[in-house]
Amino acid sequence: MLENRAMSTPPTVGFVSLGCPKALTDSELILTRLRAEGYETSKTYEGADLVIVNTCGFIDDAVKESLDTIGEALAANGKVIVTGCLGAKAGQGGGTLVQEVHPKVLAVTGPHATQEVMDAVHLHVPRPHDPFVDLVPPPAHPARDEFRGVAGIKLTPRHYAYLKISEGCNHRCAFCIIPSMRGDLVSRPIGDVLADARALFDSGVKELLVVSQDTSAYGVDVRYRTGFFDGQPVKTRLLELCTRLADLAEAHGAWVRLHYVYPYPSVDEVLPLMAGGRLLPYLDVPFQHAHPDVLKRMKRPASGERNLERLARWRELCPQIVVRSTFIAGFPGETDEEFESLLDFIREARIDRAGCFAYSPVDGATANQLPGQLPAELREARRARFMAVAEEVSAAKLRERIGATMQVLVDYAPALGRRGGIGRSYADAPEIDGQVRLLPPEKASKTLKVGEFTRARIVAADGHDLVGVPV
Repeated sequence: MLENRAMSTPPTVGFVSLGCPKALTDSELILTRLRAEGYETSKTYEGADLVIVNTCGFIDDAVKESLDTIGEALAANGKVIVTGCLGAKAGQGGGTLVQEVHPKVLAVTGPHATQEVMDAVHLHVPRPHDPFVDLVPPPAHPARDEFRGVAGIKLTPRHYAYLKISEGCNHRCAFCIIPSMRGDLVSRPIGDVLADARALFDSGVKELLVVSQDTSAYGVDVRYRTGFFDGQPVKTRLLELCTRLADLAEAHGAWVRLHYVYPYPSVDEVLPLMAGGRLLPYLDVPFQHAHPDVLKRMKRPASGERNLERLARWRELCPQIVVRSTFIAGFPGETDEEFESLLDFIREARIDRAGCFAYSPVDGATANQLPGQLPAELREARRARFMAVAEEVSAAKLRERIGATMQVLVDYAPALGRRGGIGRSYADAPEIDGQVRLLPPEKASKTLKVGEFTRARIVAADGHDLVGVPV
């Protein structure tokens, strides 16, 4: 009965993607396979033959959100497959945490497990056709966001996309369990990465966001071996990757933005590309703290003093560079002096955009055994103090942009684009930084279009955002 139904009406799969952009790219790969095999997607639990939940398991709040979402999907649909970081988390009885909390799930896999997920889907909802015999479904209408032609399904708006260049991480930071979930660093072949980038640009993407657990370590695991793209040899290394991405972006009038860059000296090599306008002068650098003793307890790969020197060097090489970062307040053993040192670092480093988490124990992290665990109230109070200082620094830097004319990528433009809209400058990554609120254009004939660039004169700063007039 199921087989006859599958041949006449394509089966539907609901999908929920939680967590970071790296998990989002895993979701896109799974959805691409589903679409290529003829499955349809459902926007509701009730209308689906089964539901896939891609989970996050990094911190307690993310674990709770993932478990709650799985419970909601089970209650509404009853047939649920779980994948992602939480799926790799062990429970108390030898199985997975997900299976202990929700024993009715059909299958559980870890992250970056497209084939395992597809195997589970095939077991419970037979595939509608053979992808080796039938044609891959054609791209959807350009106005629809779920398909991106050669590169596959995407879950972001049509004009920007994430490009994952590696999986896993070689660091063993005391607060982190990502390596136990995603394994050691595995760099993707540079030819595959560049082919995906070109396909995305060809499909209309105007901003490519490069992501991984440790972007600056790209190629370390394969000793920077030589790959090939367009018949030409290319080293599997960050500088060569960025140079080729910059070439592709220039040919398509697009941006390339780097995320999750550790503060290694090798990053200096990329700065000339930023200074020359070929790569966005933007670095997302997870410093996590500034005091060398705290960084040592965290088992981070760089000290606070070198970070200040490196920031100064980056700004010397590329004065317009924007740096965003994340930090942890209240790490075990953090003294008042060490915390004040962190606040001093934020003021001196002048970090453009900063986020902060109050330290939270994560099951399986070695930091749980460190002495000097601080009360939750103190951790939260320090987080709040940090954010107050960080926002003062950020607001002051935003005010410096008033009067400047900036290139803005339009994300939203109602009323045929004549009444203004919302966009982002090179200083603003989607969903995590601020925006540029666009007022009606100066010229009545000018319209704004989503996914296109406009020039805007900055007239005000408001909180985390800028206000601009298209010119």
